[in-house]
Amino acid sequence: MMPASERTSDSVRRLPGDDGTRQLLRWGSWMVAAGLVAAVLLETVLGGFSGTGASTNWGWFALIVALMSLPFGGLLLTLGVAKWFRNRSIAHRS
Repeated sequence: MMPASERTSDSVRRLPGDDGTRQLLRWGSWMVAAGLVAAVLLETVLGGFSGTGASTNWGWFALIVALMSLPFGGLLLTLGVAKWFRNRSIAHRS
């Protein structure tokens, strides 16, 4: 029997050279795009917002989506870009 440290499930196995950079870039981009779409819809279609919040129920939903996905997606995208630059510099050194 194999020790637990050597066993991996199928969901954990990755292709050689796949360090998650592409996934970070893809998901970060999608989350930032979703946040931007929600913010644009809030301003143009859903009544906008003021100092006290959105003016419609759907506006509140769009505001929540924008405020959740823009910061988190931005962090994912920043991490993906940093990893991409790191991988690129490692590849140039070798």
